[in-house]
Amino acid sequence: MTTTESTPAPGAEALRLNRQVCFAMYSASRAATASYRPMLEELGLTYPQYLVMLVLWEDQPRGVRELGEELGLDSGTLSPLLKRLEALGLVRRHRSAEDERRVEIFLTDAGAALSAKAAGIPQQLADAAGLSPTELDQLRETLGRLAAALQASR
Repeated sequence: MTTTESTPAPGAEALRLNRQVCFAMYSASRAATASYRPMLEELGLTYPQYLVMLVLWEDQPRGVRELGEELGLDSGTLSPLLKRLEALGLVRRHRSAEDERRVEIFLTDAGAALSAKAAGIPQQLADAAGLSPTELDQLRETLGRLAAALQASR
């Protein structure tokens, strides 16, 4: 008898790919990002740029460090994103008058106006997902709790 025909080892079922929460999250993340792509192309944004804009549409100005903390991005990732958004004319960077070490990010008029064009994106994604608003809220809350618990356990 070969090892492939033998009785599965204890715990082997737990190691099946289709039983892994991490793989389900990874697959869902890739699928969601792919679904966003055509919607964001209409806005001229990449997905990471869209996330930056979402934060700025909520409240501005935001410091670069604050923005990075909220998005979970380091400055090496965030700085090129901000430079590209600035080149697109959507944001401007300005050193704080109170603390010259602090760089604040402001929306330009074009950046603020883009929010109206982006307003339908959450509903478009919800429609593509085929989940009810309640199911999407529950999923978001569950993923938020999962992320917080995993970050706290590090």
